[in-house]
Amino acid sequence: MKTPGKLAEFLSRVRWFNLGVLTITPAIGMYGLRTTPLRPQTLLWSILYYVISMLGITAGYHRLWSHRSYNASRPLQYLLALMGASAVQGSVFWWARGHRSHHRYTDTPLDPYNAQRGLLYSHVGWMLIKPTVKPGPADISDLRKNEVVQWQHRWYFAIIPVVGYGLPTVVAGLGWGDWWGGFYYAAMWRITFVHHSTFCINSIAHYFGDSPFDDRKSARDHFFSALLTMGEGYHNFHHQFPMDYRNAVKWYQFDPTKWFIATCGALGLASHLRVFPENEINKGELAMRLKKLKKVQDAIQWPVQVGDLPVVSWDSFQQEAAERPLVIVSGFIHDVGDFADQHPGGRSLVLSRIGKDATAAFCGGVYEHSNAAHNLLSMMRVGVLHGGVEHVRTISPGEK
Repeated sequence: MKTPGKLAEFLSRVRWFNLGVLTITPAIGMYGLRTTPLRPQTLLWSILYYVISMLGITAGYHRLWSHRSYNASRPLQYLLALMGASAVQGSVFWWARGHRSHHRYTDTPLDPYNAQRGLLYSHVGWMLIKPTVKPGPADISDLRKNEVVQWQHRWYFAIIPVVGYGLPTVVAGLGWGDWWGGFYYAAMWRITFVHHSTFCINSIAHYFGDSPFDDRKSARDHFFSALLTMGEGYHNFHHQFPMDYRNAVKWYQFDPTKWFIATCGALGLASHLRVFPENEINKGELAMRLKKLKKVQDAIQWPVQVGDLPVVSWDSFQQEAAERPLVIVSGFIHDVGDFADQHPGGRSLVLSRIGKDATAAFCGGVYEHSNAAHNLLSMMRVGVLHGGVEHVRTISPGEK
């Protein structure tokens, strides 16, 4: 008797409109793929319109309105609002509100695309099923006051048929007579690719890649994600410095959205491009490098510490050296038995110093040994000579 009730509850939580968009759109595209050849002109137009739609999301919905990483002129705002609407991902107002909540409550139940709930949920599940816990609150007072945002939100369902489906079809139809190709490829397939490329930032960018700035949250940097999303894939940087208009700070990293915004700035269409202080960015990067090096350090075997070594008199050293190959270097007694046959200079050089202080010979008298030699020798320590003469390298370079 409980099963029908659970099913009814589940069906009541399904977001049917989103389900329709995310299934019917690719289904129509699949039909077109089987019935309509893809012309070269239509392919190029589809790619160009894909870039236009993605920039509407990345430069507009995301970096401008969600994070206020720069100021845009009124004409640029209207243009970005229309470009973003062509991606058919909801209005700026709805999109930015959810994204601000995501940043404020990352990896928690209040995160609308919580990566901790799995790859499928963070990719598309959150759009198809209403959550049992509402997304955490976010300040959207600026969005309520923005005339362009409110205009697009009010007329969103009138705009998307024009820029999402009509315009790409009409351009291909009037341009080279490919009406159906424009509809199937430049509209349906483009929207499908834009959807899942954008969704990858909520899913793949929280699962695969590196954490060069902070590993406490799930956001990752990944080149493949950046390639799909016009530069949004450097997600670990973005979650650390969300108000920076860049996602990529290295000159060689792929971030065309950054280049687009910078170009708009040069043309006077954008201003106040916000960047986080380089000194603070370097701090975060250095901290993560040191953390990784600490893991390497902890995995390395180090010499026995001085306080744990027995203190041996000269007479005792002499007695023990008669029974096993011991030498003194820098006040430490070393058992070189296992190394004598491996010595690059030959076994005789090592054996000639047994029972003696070889500090001078080891530190330049015979040969100025390398850091690697000092590190290796320190692993052979078995004691400390009482009253031994300390040399300059009482601590091996590796320990330093």
